[in-house]
Amino acid sequence: MALDRSEVEKIAHLARLHVSDAEAEEVTTRITDILALIDQMQSVNTDNVEPLAHPTDAVQRLREDKVTAEINRDELQKLAPKSQDGLYLVPKVMD
Repeated sequence: MALDRSEVEKIAHLARLHVSDAEAEEVTTRITDILALIDQMQSVNTDNVEPLAHPTDAVQRLREDKVTAEINRDELQKLAPKSQDGLYLVPKVMD
């Protein structure tokens, strides 16, 4: 798929971008090259290829899921300026 200059100018207008005459030719060429690369990549047969979550198929090492510290809510609420019934009271933000 190739774009012509008028299409690039229309896209630039819709995107509220200023593209000078000199830039319009370069942008047209670059977008056409990108679209050609996309067409080339879409023509590859990927029917028997499993999707990957990561390009190197790396596995993330996870730590063991265990409790390391307990949080005592009552002690932390003593530090708060205002609290009531286990909730922190904060100033009203919106009217």
